[in-house]
Amino acid sequence: MLAHRNVFSLWLLLLLYVSGSALRLSMFGDESRRNSAPREGDVRLFGGGVSEGRVEIYHDGKWGTVCDDGWDMAEAQVVCRQLHFPGANAVVFGKNYGKVSGPIWLDDLSCQGTESYLSKCAFTSWGATDCSHKEDVGVICETSNSNLTKSDSLHSLDHSISLSDERGQIFDSSNGCDFLILVQSASENVQDDGTQEVVETPICAHKHILSQFPLFNASEGINNITVNVSQSCQPHVTTFIRYIYTRKAEIAFSSVQCLHWLAYTFGVEELMEDTGRLFSKILPEDASFQTQVSLYKYAVDTGDFVLEENCLKYLAWNYQNLTMSPAWTHISIQLLGSLLLRSDLVVPDEYVLLQTVESWIKEKGNSTPLDTQHDLLSRIRFPMIPAEALYDLEFNSSLYSSHKNLYQENLLEAYQFNILLFSNLKSNPKFSTENDHYQTRIYTAKPWSTVITATITPLLDYWYDNHYGQIQTQLDVPIHYSLMFKNNRIRWGVNIEKPTRMFKPRLEVQLIPCGKAVSRRTPPEPTHPVS
Repeated sequence: MLAHRNVFSLWLLLLLYVSGSALRLSMFGDESRRNSAPREGDVRLFGGGVSEGRVEIYHDGKWGTVCDDGWDMAEAQVVCRQLHFPGANAVVFGKNYGKVSGPIWLDDLSCQGTESYLSKCAFTSWGATDCSHKEDVGVICETSNSNLTKSDSLHSLDHSISLSDERGQIFDSSNGCDFLILVQSASENVQDDGTQEVVETPICAHKHILSQFPLFNASEGINNITVNVSQSCQPHVTTFIRYIYTRKAEIAFSSVQCLHWLAYTFGVEELMEDTGRLFSKILPEDASFQTQVSLYKYAVDTGDFVLEENCLKYLAWNYQNLTMSPAWTHISIQLLGSLLLRSDLVVPDEYVLLQTVESWIKEKGNSTPLDTQHDLLSRIRFPMIPAEALYDLEFNSSLYSSHKNLYQENLLEAYQFNILLFSNLKSNPKFSTENDHYQTRIYTAKPWSTVITATITPLLDYWYDNHYGQIQTQLDVPIHYSLMFKNNRIRWGVNIEKPTRMFKPRLEVQLIPCGKAVSRRTPPEPTHPVS
């Protein structure tokens, strides 16, 4: 409920980084330490053995995972050193270390590699993430010093790359193939009888290889299968079958959706997940938003959670442009409802969001049932609507008379939020911080956001050539968003650090409350409006 936790957002993603205390979890300490209860900041490797597994960290009384965004060997070294291993061998992405249902505690982690504990690295805040558990990171730690040898030590050999090439040669040669895949697609040519011409391409494969995926139905007594694809997809079927042999493929953007659909059709989950991630590269290409909206529907139909999340994230970050696009009035109820549940939705304020939802419902007319309208409107966070807009809402809303009870109940809740003291809010179970109605989104209008108007490019050039300076400015914001406290102000100092010449320019931002500085790196060139 405490809206002052996110009282403003900056166009440069000025996010407050709060670092929790960290304590050490030793896997090789004394017996009493090994058997003791976990403590705040402890880490462990789960599901892979003593020196390998999914990275998990203990916070707020629960074990949770870590998203793989931005991970490299620096982060892996911190984990392995905290667990008292000599060092790290590798970072593991996308490996299934067993079922997990707990929270994702850390995202956008950035370590120098010298930290003693993982929780000392920079990250947004505990539990703040846009990842799913499919993106949980794993590590493989060293188990002994490189200068030590043991007579019974094991040495791993991995010649899988050469094996993959050899299996590719078997597929290319068709030697000993015993299963025919007949690929059919309708061409643009029309035959004399008025039907479309069907183009057939035979692919000879090996039943033993295909039997890994039951949906090929390559069982004993069945020696062929027919696959119907679009004409544009037909050239890529061979690439898909060859991937099953080699687990390797060269994928162009023109072939992504075809390979993803084939992977979905035949249950090749790893390929489906990886191609699903590639869609994010083409999402910004269509200013009409038709591609993004159709890909979301396709993701839902195929059950690809990664692709669905990427589409939702892009549409949430570009929500205002979506509402002005040709695709806006054609988006599905499911898509709009999913967007309204997100806290990373980028809008000027909650009142603007309500207006866009009302306009969408009015545009649809009677095709949207009243109970569906009610469900969509109930996802608006009325306490976050500016107090000035609340008083005129009854007269300005186009749907007030149709959903009078809903509006009145939510307006009452919003009025209470705006006029009650902190002590009343905290003691009232109705105003729970777990209630989405009291959680902010990414609002770009004041008092949530501000724009630093310094001309950045000349300043960057000056910094590069002259000194290690900063842009320094101050922000004056309410201590709480409610009307009761809007005139109580708190001042923040902002330092924008000089970026390094070695990499593409990025900004280092410092928020300084009460003289204490904390820092957070902003990502380079975001493809969405940020605040």
